[in-house]
Amino acid sequence: MFKGWFGEQKTEINLWFSLDKKLYRRFHDVIIPSDNGTTQVDHILVSPFGLFIVETKNKTGWIYGSETQSKWTQVVYKNKYSFQNPLKQTYRQKKVLSKFLDVNESNIETVVYFNGDSEFKTELPSNVLSYGLGSYIQQFQDTVLSNDEVNRICSLLISNEGKISKQEHLQSLHDRHTSDTVCPSCGSDLVERTVKQGSRIGNRFLGCSSYPKCKFSKDIQVSYEERKPIGIWVVILVVIVLIVLLSN
Repeated sequence: MFKGWFGEQKTEINLWFSLDKKLYRRFHDVIIPSDNGTTQVDHILVSPFGLFIVETKNKTGWIYGSETQSKWTQVVYKNKYSFQNPLKQTYRQKKVLSKFLDVNESNIETVVYFNGDSEFKTELPSNVLSYGLGSYIQQFQDTVLSNDEVNRICSLLISNEGKISKQEHLQSLHDRHTSDTVCPSCGSDLVERTVKQGSRIGNRFLGCSSYPKCKFSKDIQVSYEERKPIGIWVVILVVIVLIVLLSN
């Protein structure tokens, strides 16, 4: 928890010194409501050149991943640790922010910034950075938001501050990730599907209705009531086998 907080503070300082504070209005540790819970954004920049979502990762070592993988890997002295693909996080953040602020998604840029001593060992998209955060943001120079729009957006973000507590956000995360009806990655509906090939052919699972854009899936949890008839038949079968063996 402290490590994540410290990383966010480092990024906040980086943004403070590398970008004009009058041109880029900054909001940090923002919790936004949505139709299916809440989402937390480390940093939001509001400017005439659009909105910028910055997701901070305070990680060291070698980083392996790709745009489509659900999990990325961190390697530190031969020890491997997996973590959620941060691009999946920013995908949801962008959708939630667009709807909440009534801003076209095309005017929102997302950035994933690793501010620890890390090295990317696989090719990653250009918006995944380990240095040059300010320079990357400053390359967007087309004016897409008027001054009135910038002020409107900032007013909305300011009025939302403190309305949702950390505890409420954590509860929302738990509810979203245990839901069997809503995709926790993008907020689309989950639909029941069947594995069509491979060793698990015929098995049922829940998949995102936005596939292939969102590839989230989860196994269907079989309830006790569903398993109970199977268990009874197993017991009956065992009893029959024992009777046959004893009668011989």
